[in-house]
Amino acid sequence: MTYNFKRSATLLGLVATSSVVLAACSETGDNAAGGTEPVENLSDSSGQLVAEGASSQQKAMDLFGIKYNESTGNNLSYTATGSGSGQKQFIAGQVAFGGSDSPLDEDQVAAAAERCEGNDAWHLPMVIGPVAVAYNLEGVDGLNLSVETVAKIFKGEITQWNDEAIAAENEGVELPDSKIEVVYRSEESGTSDNFQKFLKAAVPDQWDTTGKSFPSSTGAGANGSTGVVGQVSATPGAITYVESGFATEAGLGIANIDFGHGPVELNNETVGKALDNLDYAGEGHDMVVDAEKLFSMDIEGAYPMVLTTYEIVCSAGYDENTAGLVKDFLKVALANQGEELEEQGYIPVSGEFKQKLEDAVDALH
Repeated sequence: MTYNFKRSATLLGLVATSSVVLAACSETGDNAAGGTEPVENLSDSSGQLVAEGASSQQKAMDLFGIKYNESTGNNLSYTATGSGSGQKQFIAGQVAFGGSDSPLDEDQVAAAAERCEGNDAWHLPMVIGPVAVAYNLEGVDGLNLSVETVAKIFKGEITQWNDEAIAAENEGVELPDSKIEVVYRSEESGTSDNFQKFLKAAVPDQWDTTGKSFPSSTGAGANGSTGVVGQVSATPGAITYVESGFATEAGLGIANIDFGHGPVELNNETVGKALDNLDYAGEGHDMVVDAEKLFSMDIEGAYPMVLTTYEIVCSAGYDENTAGLVKDFLKVALANQGEELEEQGYIPVSGEFKQKLEDAVDALH
């Protein structure tokens, strides 16, 4: 399994939500992002598909929204308010699907089933991307950090860039005698949840909290993935956790993380090695990834700090038109898992993983 993480200028002009730009796409046909893959057996549903949630998949939703419009003439309105909001709005029936980097909690599962007219809600991991530890440190082009050091930085126990722990992991690198400015997600975020789950699984002696809210005792908060990279870009000495595509687009440094076998660069090969070893906690078409096994992965050369962003959908219970809109969109998204998605910093699904998703989408009704 190989992946290519490339910067792209093709979609940088897209706005944070897809709804603003999509209406014009139906008039222009092929766009600067490239052609749209043909999709078979689409429905006759029409209208605007409304969704909300994780900002980690914002760029993917922008791309899929364009493809959806070109394939069906319908528009996607995706508002990137964060995973917590996406879950709440889905359960409340305000959106057709919710985007979330974390699965529903146990108490939310029952509420979601009620929203789905007594049917189960399924988690479909349609968007996958690695999480980067991104930094703004002039003169430091390469930075190695152990997971233990990362935890201490985000706990506020390591506060200077030339701290002896960082220096020991970066021999020969001239580190500045300057303060580390931690930036975290200020709203409820699946990225925060997964980052904390990763730290707890990898270094339980150093990190014991989890949840969609990040502890605010250290650093400063910013809203959304674009917010944290914007703040880090504007703050010398800043560091954050964010999806790699956002960090690359902003030109931030990305740390090599030592997961126990030496520093690992975030690249196509190392992320692919982690994905080859995914396990699932969900059953049937409910494709919840076993995050604990992923984050505690002990495989040399693997980069397991990977974010699986779910589209949370009703397995059944929509009205006929909405069911068609949702199913068509998911079909289009699966048909367009290629180079354009890679260029936005994501990992196209493929092989058995993709087939499992296709089977789940076909089973929606």
